[in-house]
Amino acid sequence: MAHVWTCSGLRWSGDGPALVWGGGAVSALGWGKRVAFGVAEGGARVCVGARGHACPVRAVVPGRSTGARCDECARLDRAHSVAADTIADDPRPYHVYLAWFGPGMVKVGITAVERGPARLLEQGAVCFSWLGAGPLMAARRTEELLRAALGVPDRIPYGAKRAVRSALPGTPDERAAEIADLHDRAAALGGWPEALDREPFRPVDHAEVFGLEDDPRPAFGEVSELVAGGSVSGELVAAAGPDLHLATGRGVVVIDTRLMTGWELVALGGAAEGGLALPVRRFREEIGVQDQLF
Repeated sequence: MAHVWTCSGLRWSGDGPALVWGGGAVSALGWGKRVAFGVAEGGARVCVGARGHACPVRAVVPGRSTGARCDECARLDRAHSVAADTIADDPRPYHVYLAWFGPGMVKVGITAVERGPARLLEQGAVCFSWLGAGPLMAARRTEELLRAALGVPDRIPYGAKRAVRSALPGTPDERAAEIADLHDRAAALGGWPEALDREPFRPVDHAEVFGLEDDPRPAFGEVSELVAGGSVSGELVAAAGPDLHLATGRGVVVIDTRLMTGWELVALGGAAEGGLALPVRRFREEIGVQDQLF
């Protein structure tokens, strides 16, 4: 009987991306590495629980859900979340940042100073710059100031990010141009919280970290969900945020590793090299669920 694995998602560190598995095992990823797995036959996707605790009813969750949690576990998970604005007394200092994901895609956000750029890597920010740092509520007020005064959103859908990732401007200066302009406009605003220490514009570019400069092959689409009995195998050519870009026999496809959580996965043999038997959504047109790509 094949060994069954459960995936906890993609983790970013100074050493690059790595897949984390149930039990704490970690698989470091590098460009050119073969990524191959199948979804156990006859299985279902089960809620991953909340805050380190298993779902008490092992609820079945939809294949297209990136959270992989039932309603109750999702509520518990967000009950103690800075992102959900449910914590106001966190004593840690927070950075406010501007992040760029592609032409016309800039967002403002906050992250704990102690986390460094990890949050930006997790979101797939191609480049970013800090705006300032200070207490949580001062960071929140600064974020709201930019949203209200400059119309900068605090969220950009992952689907929009990955659809443009293969056709980005070619140089770091070109990629940083939009956040350079917004950083200047933000600095000229009145109403900044006094508790926030402003920081100069210092762009950080992640294109090389993500593998987007070394391999120009564009992705044609994304895996829309995993299905029991499905499989994928390909060479890793890039990774950004939760996404892996895999070169398969049909071309480069993007798989959001959040879709892998909650499933029982099995290793594939060499015979499946370059294969793709999962539903795929093209970036310019949507195709239906099918066993084969074409």
